[in-house]
Amino acid sequence: MIKIDIYDSYYNPRDEKYYIRKNIKKKIKRNNLNNLRENKNKIDNVHKSDDKLYEMIINNNHNHPIKVSIIMPTYNKYDQISLSLYGLSKQTFPSSDYEVILVDDASSDKTPNILREIDVPFKFKYIQMKQNKGRSSVRNIGINHAEGDVLIFLDGEMLAPPHFIENHYKHHIQESNLVVTGAMHYEGVYTFIMPDYNEDQLADLKDLVKKDPEYMKSYENYEHTKHNSNTSYPLIKKEDIDTERFRSLSFPNRYFLNSGLKHFGNRLNGFTLPYIAFLSGNVSVKKEQLNKSGYFDETFVGYGAEDWELGYRLYKNAAQFVLDPSTVAYHQEHPISKRKLKEQWGNHYRFIKKHPNIDVLILSLEWKEFSFMHMHQTLVEYNALNERFPNDYNELKNAFRVMLFRIIEYLNNEQPVTKLYNLPEGSEERLKIHQQFETLRPLGFDYLASSFEQLYQL
Repeated sequence: MIKIDIYDSYYNPRDEKYYIRKNIKKKIKRNNLNNLRENKNKIDNVHKSDDKLYEMIINNNHNHPIKVSIIMPTYNKYDQISLSLYGLSKQTFPSSDYEVILVDDASSDKTPNILREIDVPFKFKYIQMKQNKGRSSVRNIGINHAEGDVLIFLDGEMLAPPHFIENHYKHHIQESNLVVTGAMHYEGVYTFIMPDYNEDQLADLKDLVKKDPEYMKSYENYEHTKHNSNTSYPLIKKEDIDTERFRSLSFPNRYFLNSGLKHFGNRLNGFTLPYIAFLSGNVSVKKEQLNKSGYFDETFVGYGAEDWELGYRLYKNAAQFVLDPSTVAYHQEHPISKRKLKEQWGNHYRFIKKHPNIDVLILSLEWKEFSFMHMHQTLVEYNALNERFPNDYNELKNAFRVMLFRIIEYLNNEQPVTKLYNLPEGSEERLKIHQQFETLRPLGFDYLASSFEQLYQL
């Protein structure tokens, strides 16, 4: 891709304004003249802006109003990104009505090659960070450059079916203040064989390729010739996306739905923790809602919780959460980083420190492998206890909140999760807690009693 400052402007993120360039200079190498003639129409629609944080290039620039902006962060996912952009080019939604903003968080692989390799019908903004900033920061940069009223946050390795954008958008034109997610109906797919897959991933892949003789043949060829290679090996082609043949290598993972959410329906009616549906791998929201609730918190660095934290703020601003299976996209599986777990606990710790409320603290029970239904019921009973006995059970309520907080604090500090509320034998507070606990089940607070007991005995 030849970079030409045709549009005579650049963007300054510090004051969020565009400025006119003086002395426009075309930069064309002699050996690129033929390419320029062949691709004149495409190159005439390239816009370049520079600043100290990143460079942005716009392909297919036009003045047609944008309705939907898809914000895709990526880091060293070159192989998957190419397929993801191809899937987004095959949408039923009018190509002039949406844009894709790919924010490359300083990848060290071949991701920048995407610019000269792709041929997409939509407005395409490629933002290349000059240093790695993390998920929250790059998504916020994408938001700042988004022209659409509706924003879809989509991970860079997601394959979107043809009706994906249309199915997200239809909700937002019918109602306001919505959060629409397809992430709860998770579908994974193996598009490449990666040398760093763990044993479980390799076992799953071996089972899946048996469904299709051609994929099986490719897998066998990989094992014979590429087994010791450090590079990824392609399984599906772009034609497989057109024909949906790739779905034979896909699998569902209904972790959230199977943990209790399916009992509340697609609107999560009555569910006390709806904000967990804000999963930034595949979720949409209007930009005006983010302007009210705030963008991603950039103190969350690494994996986990930054989307739940923003979802919580949207929830507190009365957003209605919608689970729509027709907005599902396929996650292209990749090796799992060993750093993820530590990053996850670190960000969860930031979350509970920022919002030390019981409807956030209750998520700590996930560490004990309680289902989301159990967490919901525990929270319902805790709130009912507060309502029925506002001036009683204070010692037990306080101990429960402290124990929930300390679970994440200890995990973040890599301490053993034990003795969460260790009181001296015979102390007055200990006796009060025991007396209060003994009355919970007789009063019908079974879930709260079960959750409290398991933490107190650690």
